[in-house]
Amino acid sequence: MSTDSTKSRTLIACLGDEDTITGMLLAGIGQVTKETGKERNFQMCTEDTKTADLLSKFEEFTTRDDIAILLINQHLADKIRYEIDSYTAAFPAILEIPSKDHPYDPEKDSVLRRVRRLFGDS
Repeated sequence: MSTDSTKSRTLIACLGDEDTITGMLLAGIGQVTKETGKERNFQMCTEDTKTADLLSKFEEFTTRDDIAILLINQHLADKIRYEIDSYTAAFPAILEIPSKDHPYDPEKDSVLRRVRRLFGDS
């Protein structure tokens, strides 16, 4: 059952390192427009990316009305963990993904922790 507000959510956004963004762009998720506030649906981050810049992009992607899913490398999510953990909106869904240099740790994943609590699996 879709509503008018979810019909416009057609994009996957990505906050990731160079390898992740390159892979996602090769897979076809990239969109570049001239529309103010919606210029790109991806952001490459390095170890030098400031937490404030990462947080700003996270807030931009989570407030856009055209993004259904936000993929974020888990090591980047760790830099803004409080924001990730306190995010409660249904859309966009936030999914933490591994990167080539940083393996996935299920103990850090906000969504997995919520599911475990829901099923009484502290």
